[in-house]
Amino acid sequence: MDLRLIDISLPITPRLPRWPGDPPIQMEAFLDFPNDGVRASSLSFSLHTGTHIDAPLHHLPKGTDIEDLDFASLIGPVQVIDVGDVEHISGEVLEHHVGAGTPNRLLVKTLNSAAWSGATEFNPDFVALTKDAAEWIVGKGIRLVGVDYLSVQSYHDPDPAVHVILLENNVVILEGLNLSEVNAPHQYELLCLPLRIRGAEGSPCRAVLRELP
Repeated sequence: MDLRLIDISLPITPRLPRWPGDPPIQMEAFLDFPNDGVRASSLSFSLHTGTHIDAPLHHLPKGTDIEDLDFASLIGPVQVIDVGDVEHISGEVLEHHVGAGTPNRLLVKTLNSAAWSGATEFNPDFVALTKDAAEWIVGKGIRLVGVDYLSVQSYHDPDPAVHVILLENNVVILEGLNLSEVNAPHQYELLCLPLRIRGAEGSPCRAVLRELP
């Protein structure tokens, strides 16, 4: 059976919106045609650019780095929900949309996904999780949560509680998704792996959904 794959990753380009204060995205060819007979390039950007995974080390000084994340959390069945036009993703919102049962992995589609089309500037008013949503996720035993902007946490909230609650409880955080082409509510298989960067607190990744038979 030919099962459809949906790429939910953002393309990395110099114009991709990035978190305020992050370095610019730069790709430069240090060898190129025709003089060198080959093209080879260097790439420079924050590890939290575009679609990426946060490891516990991102907020916990003694946390696990990206190399030691458990692959089992990154591959497998995932529930995708669409929370509509809410301004914040609360525990109550998650409870309502997830319904009965508890998924191992959860992706949350919001208005953020539609806004990625053509976007070149950071949107400080993106929809994000609240502290009680993080507590709800931990309480349900969810192993991975994915969101469709650059952070699980509001830009306007200086308290890192959302990140800390999730990471202290070994919930993998997947950020910067584009779920605009994804049907929700729906069950898929998630395929998502970071680069193996020793000592890193995060990594870009390629995230793909596969239709379940």
